[in-house]
Amino acid sequence: MAYSEALAETMRADLGVEPGLSEKKMFGGLCFLLHGNMVCGVTKDGAMYRPGKDREAQALEAGAEPLSFTGRPMGGMVEVDAGAFEDATLRATLTELSLANAASLPPK
Repeated sequence: MAYSEALAETMRADLGVEPGLSEKKMFGGLCFLLHGNMVCGVTKDGAMYRPGKDREAQALEAGAEPLSFTGRPMGGMVEVDAGAFEDATLRATLTELSLANAASLPPK
């Protein structure tokens, strides 16, 4: 599965310049990592964020959905479709939660 370069460009802009930030092709999409820990990523038709289990409820309340690649929710991960991704406030919230989660983890 290819990812949307348009969504990737928006996500890059949302993340800004963060020391230790990198990109890696994973899960059929493009993931953004902070010191080797996943922050967020884009797929063909949406985006995923990793707010972590402690912040997952906040992400869901903001408007994200539980991430489920296999039909079962993946704890600590949420997703938004392309329509929800257009909401800059939602993206900012999810980006902030996910960066905080990645920063709390030991570097890989």
